[in-house]
Amino acid sequence: MNNIGVRVVDVVVIGAGQAGLSSAYHLRRAGLESGRDFVVLDHSPRPGGAWQFRWPSLTYGKVHGMHALPGMELTGADDSRPSAEVIGKYFATYERTFDLRVRRPVDVSAVREGADGRLLVETSQGVWSARALINATGTWDRPFWPRYPGQETFRGRQLHTANYPGPREFAGQRVVVVGGGTSGVQHLMEIAGVAAETTWVTRRPPVFRDGPFGEDQGRAAVALVDERVRRGLPPQSVVSVTGLPVTEAVARARAEGVLDRLPMFDRITPNGVAWADGRTVDADVILWATGFRAVTDHLAPLKLRERGGGIRVEGTRATRDERIHLVGYGPSASTIGANRAGRAAVRGIMRLLEQPRTARVAAQRMAVEALGVEALAVEAAPVGG
Repeated sequence: MNNIGVRVVDVVVIGAGQAGLSSAYHLRRAGLESGRDFVVLDHSPRPGGAWQFRWPSLTYGKVHGMHALPGMELTGADDSRPSAEVIGKYFATYERTFDLRVRRPVDVSAVREGADGRLLVETSQGVWSARALINATGTWDRPFWPRYPGQETFRGRQLHTANYPGPREFAGQRVVVVGGGTSGVQHLMEIAGVAAETTWVTRRPPVFRDGPFGEDQGRAAVALVDERVRRGLPPQSVVSVTGLPVTEAVARARAEGVLDRLPMFDRITPNGVAWADGRTVDADVILWATGFRAVTDHLAPLKLRERGGGIRVEGTRATRDERIHLVGYGPSASTIGANRAGRAAVRGIMRLLEQPRTARVAAQRMAVEALGVEALAVEAAPVGG
């Protein structure tokens, strides 16, 4: 710590989930030392990223698409154990093995412009000054709650996937599950076995994916998400463009009618939900499996957002500021995507750290000025022109 209480490092990594740990691993591989050259800050109480908050009934055997962190496989896991336990232990071992020295719990409140081209990262445990930043904050801490007329009048219970407790609490109850993603399907299949009645509603008809999902399909799906962030639009999840895989359990639930879907209701009543055509469904619980949004509010002082509402990203680099890399954002918001993005972000940052300061500042100023002109031109262009 220096004489004004600001700790100085080359790189700050915010978040110690899959994306943050992958990034920290590649920083170590590039020759940087944790605690001296870079620091990893995590607001969670223990290792495990968002996995530590998953409901107990989500066992490791039910998890699909979990890829190992770089440099260390996850082997010998008990499929019957909760995924929170299995992956939490794996992440903790990974942090120790590669000496990543994650600081937790640390809440990051803001990232601001500092002196001499550096960034100031303000946290609950003091301020860090850095030449570059990897934002790996994910989405779990920002659950999306849609608003519908009459929502405040509902006499039952409303909760979100973020605080889903598992199926036991819904025994004998009438449950409306809202959302067409993987979480909504998982909740329905669990709850249907104990609830008095379940109703599934989604804004759009769910798309079930039969057959294999190969590399070509994966690349096409990621490209669709990538195209949005390149335009400065809020990212969609990769899952939203891949469809829902038809596992044996899903096929069985469809055959039993558990996954029969209704269109989105128009309003919420004290006793349930209602549609404009007069249909009503009584409910004791409304479970919002409506997804999450990227956690980026702490970056607001840097003015990275585009008019479309998102942060424009090329690869992992924020287009408006080459010092900022977003990993686990948009097309890299999957476990394998986060691994690859961590490596790409570190490559970009190492090139930045090797630049003379005068060249960095000049390039950054030119990029911001060019973006301002481009943004004005886009805004002035006629629709459909």
